[in-house]
Amino acid sequence: MLLESLSALLTWPALLAVVIGTVSGVVVGGMPGLTATMAVALLIPVTFTLDPLIGLVLMGGVYCGAMYGGSIPAILLRTPGTPAAVATAMEGYPLTQQGRAGLALKVSVISSFCGGVFSTFVLLILAPVLAIFALSFGPPEYFLLALLGLAGIVSMTDEDTGLVKAIISGLLGLIIAVVGTDPISGMLRYTAGLTDLYEGVAFMPVLIGMFSISQMLALTGKKCVVDNAAMVTEIKREPMPKGLLRYIGLGSGTGTLVGILPGEGATIAAFLSYNVAKRRSKNPELFGKGNPEGIAAAEAGNNGCVGGSLVPTLTLGIPGNSVAAALMGGLLVHGLIPGPELFTRYGTMTYAFIFSLFIANVVFLVLGLYMAPYFARISLTPTELLIPTVCLFSVLGSYAMHNSVLDVFICLLFGIGAVLLQKTGFSLGALILGLILGPIAETGFAQALIMSKGSYAIFFESPHAMVLWALTLALMVPPLYSIYKKNRASEA
Repeated sequence: MLLESLSALLTWPALLAVVIGTVSGVVVGGMPGLTATMAVALLIPVTFTLDPLIGLVLMGGVYCGAMYGGSIPAILLRTPGTPAAVATAMEGYPLTQQGRAGLALKVSVISSFCGGVFSTFVLLILAPVLAIFALSFGPPEYFLLALLGLAGIVSMTDEDTGLVKAIISGLLGLIIAVVGTDPISGMLRYTAGLTDLYEGVAFMPVLIGMFSISQMLALTGKKCVVDNAAMVTEIKREPMPKGLLRYIGLGSGTGTLVGILPGEGATIAAFLSYNVAKRRSKNPELFGKGNPEGIAAAEAGNNGCVGGSLVPTLTLGIPGNSVAAALMGGLLVHGLIPGPELFTRYGTMTYAFIFSLFIANVVFLVLGLYMAPYFARISLTPTELLIPTVCLFSVLGSYAMHNSVLDVFICLLFGIGAVLLQKTGFSLGALILGLILGPIAETGFAQALIMSKGSYAIFFESPHAMVLWALTLALMVPPLYSIYKKNRASEA
């Protein structure tokens, strides 16, 4: 069956579809507001007239390409093309300001490739077994997983951001996350009578405002992003830093595992990978100032989510995230019902689709390595051209998500707010983390208490829960202890 799958894939139409899909995905991922979910959903009607295999590999290529593409503007302009690229922007943009954009882009594409290939390999070999594991996660475990992510707020404390300010930033994110309709009772919360807020504050306009608009405001006093143009023109000569393989492996494993869990997305995978890498790093003080280790972990994490999210999608019909849900729609359109039949009756097509993900990763690797020097020159664009262009795309991206003018105002409001928060030493990363994980934590907590009839013991009953508690403590104890030691030393 595997040989039949390879022969079906290694035809010119199928290979061309993989290449076109991957390149298109990189372009879509590189444009703020245009997500992989949107691209795959828009492709579904196009695939009506195509052969089912061609349509599937086209959508798979878009998925892989978009996960990588979001890192390009995140590194060069601090404007994440996708939500998962926020963690990459924290380390990539400082490197760009140092004239080392080429290195950041190189680390990004190689880490993305490794994460994508690892997760696809896991999908190919272990899909049925891991799908059963994903089903063992219930509301208590999802709450604890969100709590594990929120524990990363403590690790975002540095010299400029104290522990108190990092926690306040996270709480601000959690407060913003509760705006909208209560998922359990259906009551409206803090919507001010605006129907556009019934589903909550849209994440992408907030993200674009905080990282794109705020950065454009910060650049108003500069001629270009990089002060030393000579370093940008010589980027091909800078080798990959040593020791990154450890962080790429860490991100790949974390991203694949998070992707397997239904409902968890690449953004959570990237942040978890980033925070664990910071805790394991020998130089945690360099994080936030341009550390390639952070880029390696975050990019391997968000691309590791690609193969992971397809495990429950293909085997159980339970989408791992919103992109996988759109991709499942493409399967159903062609009469392919997720489940055991995909790997038996339609095995040739299914395995050909999985193999196409390997090719898609190779395509964006070659594209990224070859185009990195040219991508990096974007950072030399004069600000009088760069600022209006990026702001225009940011506003259009915010509006395009829900065709809502309110989202445009939210984008601008959070852009100005982000400038004020940075000036006063608060953490944007902690705020974003609270905003992402707040709804997951709230829903999991409420559903778990309903299941247990109000008993908190449900959060300690399963082996998975105990492991998540242990991981949360392992993440929080070291930074809290180091902060305690610093305070004792300063008092003495």
